[in-house]
Amino acid sequence: MTTLILKDATYVANIPLFRDINLTLGRGDRIGLVAGNGAGKTTLLKCLAGEAELTSGNITRSRGARVGYVEQHVNASLTGRSFYGAVQDALPEAARESESWRVDVVLDTLGAPEDIRHLLVSELSGGWQRLMLLARVWVTDPDVLLLDEPTNHLDLEKILLLEDWVRTATAEVPVVIASHDRGFLDGVTNRTLFLRAQASRYFALPYSLARVALEQEDAADAVQRERELKEAQQLRRQSAKLKNIGINSGSDLLQKKQRQLRQRAEKIEDGVKTLHKERRGDMRLANRGTHAKVLVEIEGLIVRRPDGARLFEIPWLHVFQGDRIVLLGRNGAGKSTLIGMLRRVLEDGADVTGIRATPSLVTGYMDQALSNVPDNVSPFDFIAAFGPGDQRTRALLAAAGIAAEKQGRPIGGLSFGQRARLGILALRLKEPNFYLLDEPTNHIDIAGQETLAAEIAEHRANCVLVSHDRAFVRDVGTRFLVIDRGRLEDVDDPESFFASMK
Repeated sequence: MTTLILKDATYVANIPLFRDINLTLGRGDRIGLVAGNGAGKTTLLKCLAGEAELTSGNITRSRGARVGYVEQHVNASLTGRSFYGAVQDALPEAARESESWRVDVVLDTLGAPEDIRHLLVSELSGGWQRLMLLARVWVTDPDVLLLDEPTNHLDLEKILLLEDWVRTATAEVPVVIASHDRGFLDGVTNRTLFLRAQASRYFALPYSLARVALEQEDAADAVQRERELKEAQQLRRQSAKLKNIGINSGSDLLQKKQRQLRQRAEKIEDGVKTLHKERRGDMRLANRGTHAKVLVEIEGLIVRRPDGARLFEIPWLHVFQGDRIVLLGRNGAGKSTLIGMLRRVLEDGADVTGIRATPSLVTGYMDQALSNVPDNVSPFDFIAAFGPGDQRTRALLAAAGIAAEKQGRPIGGLSFGQRARLGILALRLKEPNFYLLDEPTNHIDIAGQETLAAEIAEHRANCVLVSHDRAFVRDVGTRFLVIDRGRLEDVDDPESFFASMK
């Protein structure tokens, strides 16, 4: 049974976000919605949910179809409710008591432990807040499910839980998922819509296979464009020749022929496809280098929680020049705690027993909360403080995807994707030779993730990082350290850890 039909769906803001999308969404369809930061994914989801209007075109919903939309952010009105109460409130008021069993069923299917169900929403981790938003929608029994960046703030264990839930619980329900997580898209989707300003592309394939097909179509378009432009150029040359001959000979026939050739060239040029160019904010790194071979020595270090409870011990670990170390472990294992300890030693000069660092290290730190990016200053003032000069500051911000009109406004008004790019620009200007990165790709689109991974590899950046993005981990890591049962183990690759999380 058809549930949603898009016909010539178009949305134009200051610039076109998407045009003329024609799509039918029915039973069993799980569509991955892929585009860069700010390219219209959330806008399209809002249009599908009925919360925004298309500029032109139509969206037709099957009679009585209920559309459930899981947004990215938690409404402030929910923070004072309990986890259980926030989900229960999504039911019709008359059914909240008599049908509260539905809340228990949904929370059970999402694996929510009993001991967190009565915590306030404000006390939940970012991951459980995301799953609370999903539970609020699912408890209403929607006919269509729309998910906007559902894996943000989720650790790998919850991402895999969500993958399994989408495959099983929503098997009969059409789902549209906007996500930058390549592994998640491959795990749950069977269709992919690449959202583009001029000509969006749709494939009945999961993300990775669809991307191969997209690249083949783009390559074919480029070849065809080149061929057509060459043909138009040849016609114009022939037209110019005939024009000269016709004028010199006084032949009306030749002059008529040259006009026909010129018109054919113009028609071809008017019909030539405009090739899609991904809008990418500049994302480059710097590496000032160091002559030291051993950058950090860790011996006999006990990593503890803030309350003093022991998490794990590191008897001996050396971080060498060229190491790109990925810390792997379950949520709460102590990955971010270790990153924080290293940061205190390297950035703040703290004396932590068991950690010694070479004096030549200059550290670049970035976390998923973007704590290195202040909310209350403007992008211009933030970047100008690094000393590049006013003109270059403006150019750097523009290259990072921050428009001139936003450069003087508070950073807090930027999208999270823009803030993440601003944080990476700040790292570059600091010119570190040792990076500490805690979930650096959380708000960055797929093109940006791939660019960042390539930059880290190309500059042979020394780093210790935490990431739940499986594709990014595979692209970047040279050493993989698994924290498990109070121990830190050096493993050859991350695949056994990924498998264990399932």
